[in-house]
Amino acid sequence: MWFDSHLDLAYLGVGGREMRAVPALAGGPDLPAAVTFSSLREGRVGAALGTVFIEPMEAGKALAGAGYHAGDVESASRAARAQIELYHAWAREGLMRVGFGGEAAGVRKSDALRVGVLIEGADGVRSPEELEWWVGRGVVAIGLTWARASRYATGNATDPSGDPGLSDLGRAMVRAMDQVRTDAGRSVVHDASHLSDRSLWQLFELTDRVVVASHSNARAVVARKALEAGAIPADIRLKSNAAEIVLQRHLSDGAIKEIARRGGIVGLNVYSPFVIPGASRDRRATVEEWCEHADHVVQVVGHHRAIGIGTDMDGGFSAERLPVGMSEPRDLELLAQGLVKRGWSEGAVEALAWGNWARFWGIGAGEDGT
Repeated sequence: MWFDSHLDLAYLGVGGREMRAVPALAGGPDLPAAVTFSSLREGRVGAALGTVFIEPMEAGKALAGAGYHAGDVESASRAARAQIELYHAWAREGLMRVGFGGEAAGVRKSDALRVGVLIEGADGVRSPEELEWWVGRGVVAIGLTWARASRYATGNATDPSGDPGLSDLGRAMVRAMDQVRTDAGRSVVHDASHLSDRSLWQLFELTDRVVVASHSNARAVVARKALEAGAIPADIRLKSNAAEIVLQRHLSDGAIKEIARRGGIVGLNVYSPFVIPGASRDRRATVEEWCEHADHVVQVVGHHRAIGIGTDMDGGFSAERLPVGMSEPRDLELLAQGLVKRGWSEGAVEALAWGNWARFWGIGAGEDGT
């Protein structure tokens, strides 16, 4: 089985995708589609972090279902609550189960998808004081911001030269996350994936708790070639530190080491421009290029316990942005095959696919699991 630590399921649902259909008939955003419940089941994805992803937009241009007006707390809250309620509606239909607590039997191939909720951008949480409500609805992890700054932290699109990092409200949220307990009996996990470098290192300084990266790749691999022009947004292309800004989306070796030191895990994504050295947007990545990221993380930390997958498959892009040969979750097997060709043992591949994240969240495989 596979554990995917980053799937924007509710975002797809509120955006118009029919998640009960096969991808070819599902419609919705970013076609051709890759992810629906049927494709996840076919691909043996047994558990996942399903996001509540809302995007700050300019006034009057909010994306239906996932957008909110920047600075408007109530607008953000409504968008985020609609997504978490969609997870529970799907759970009532038997399409998934929300949360990682409960019976100890573990996840079996025949079970409905097990989902822990990851908040990707915390603006939908009106204040740290209401965090317990969200945890009661299945939230197990939070990334304080998306690429753009939130009320809580600066994101990876922030210019490092003037980056303030965490806000006072963000620091209060970090403390609240460390105090609240989820259904799995642990504090709310911090997600590093979209934080700016300054926000991330301030987070490391503020808390001694575990930090994960739900869907991040290795900066050193992307930076092996100079960034291609198309990888740099037009509004920052003339900045002398444009490449530095763009590369914040990927984890530095220092961040990878610190995440592993705390017992966290790096979930590697499969979005081609985040896989290819130089971040090319003119072609699809190869499986071999993705494997370079996996090898690099293992080389940096010295073991295979701190690595998993967080595909972000269909997270604002279509199946045509997946690595060559991949179109749906069933093709995750190509990643496993690529690692075996590089000399990874069966145990190491299984740890990346399922074992590391399952251990981290305290779930296992049942009688018909693998």
